[in-house]
Amino acid sequence: MKSALVTGATGFTGSALCERLIKDGWRVTAFARPSSSIEHLARLGVDCCLLDITDRDEVLQNFPEVDVVFHIAAAYRTEHADREEFTRVNVDATVNLLEAAKAHNIKRFVHCSTVGVQGNIEDPPADEDYRFAPADHYQQSKMEGELAALRYFSEGLPGAVVRPTAIYGPGDTRFLKLFKAINSGAFVMIGNGRTLYHMNYIDDLVEGFLIASHHPNALGEVFILGGDKPTSISELVAEVARTLGKRPPRFKVPIWPVYAAAVACEKVCNLVGVSPPLYPRRVEFFEMNRAFSIDKARNLLQYEPSVDLRTGLERTANWYRDKGLL
Repeated sequence: MKSALVTGATGFTGSALCERLIKDGWRVTAFARPSSSIEHLARLGVDCCLLDITDRDEVLQNFPEVDVVFHIAAAYRTEHADREEFTRVNVDATVNLLEAAKAHNIKRFVHCSTVGVQGNIEDPPADEDYRFAPADHYQQSKMEGELAALRYFSEGLPGAVVRPTAIYGPGDTRFLKLFKAINSGAFVMIGNGRTLYHMNYIDDLVEGFLIASHHPNALGEVFILGGDKPTSISELVAEVARTLGKRPPRFKVPIWPVYAAAVACEKVCNLVGVSPPLYPRRVEFFEMNRAFSIDKARNLLQYEPSVDLRTGLERTANWYRDKGLL
């Protein structure tokens, strides 16, 4: 029986990975924070170990004997996250896990990074060799964590780095605001809608993780994993509208006035200690190109997405409805 350690197992991606591993007959251990809800994982049959992965001694003392490590855990952008928190979780904890994996001679370490380390793509699509251009503390820390993993891999630890594009699917709520806005008729296109975005259905990503965990061509390499191809924001919005049985929104506003308002709003709200109704980053969604090539994964790993955008959005919308979110 194959065995795996999964970090970030209580999150959307980690939970989906655990479900697939258990289904495929793996023995799975999960590292989770003491404050995490682990009931779902326990029902699956995952052995949960509650600890702080930023604590080197805790990681070393509790590291299980497994074949593969899937390092999914990360600190994400939240209202109160700062540079120190990003570094502590996305860099220091990664090194702790790499050290422990090295000491235990694991067969494969799959490190989850993000295409965000490459920032805005000026000449899309970008491949794995495209320059780094982290735009915030989160992306900077993910870049540093990725580089740490690659250093260990170059020194003999067998592993691979995966950079997912925008992950979505049943179980995730990051795109719920977009669905709700389109469903209610409140959505407004900021900009011309031609900006490119690259969606990544959760089942395809999980399959990519599994391939990276055993394929010999994955060793020491970085792979972008995403859907078949990028899409424009206009096309994405139109597909969501079609899925919801709505007419595609037609109202558009220029980017820069909205962005300036978002910056001013954030500064004022921070001064008075309230959450801004509009963040600059939400405006950047309509401005920054995030389009990538998955040719390397296709050619070296025989990775091939199986869920097209329309099907993935339909499954996501159905899940939102089933949960009473739409």
